Amino acid sequence: MINQRAATIREAILYEKLGGGKVRCILCERRCTISPNEKGYCKTRINIDGRLYTLVYGDLSALESRPIEIKPFFHYWPGSTALTFSTWSCNFGCVWCQNFHLSTVEPNPASASYSSPEKIVELALKFGDEGLCASFQEPTLLTEWAIELFKIGRTRGLYCCYVSNGYMTTEALK
Repeated sequence: MINQRAATIREAILYEKLGGGKVRCILCERRCTISPNEKGYCKTRINIDGRLYTLVYGDLSALESRPIEIKPFFHYWPGSTALTFSTWSCNFGCVWCQNFHLSTVEPNPASASYSSPEKIVELALKFGDEGLCASFQEPTLLTEWAIELFKIGRTRGLYCCYVSNGYMTTEALK
């Protein structure tokens, strides 16, 4: 049973309620229809009692300061570094994924470690990073947490970016 009070579990912001307790996730273009007590394709979204929850709110799988040119954003803040982070799993299943050790791991709320957006912003500033970047696996899966992180980061003068497979919905982009 999933502990809904765990820090890394939050109600998702992009879903529709369907009949029979089912929900449709509208975060990525897979638009998974998820039955009660089931997860979507990415394994980061679960239907609990007809409501969709993210299992990865602030559950980071990697955290590292990296040059922006690696992203590859060559002409965006050239010469700067961004505190780069990711979570678990992916909404694709690419056999050639260079970060398979992150993108193929199903999140486990029982062993999750929560990182607050405020803590990550403070780390970026402490390390001398100029930005924040969601990367390594599909960052769309961290949308709820990244929104909060980026709001705080922008108020502290940090740029914010995603390195994405681009499969998010137009609803997610808004």
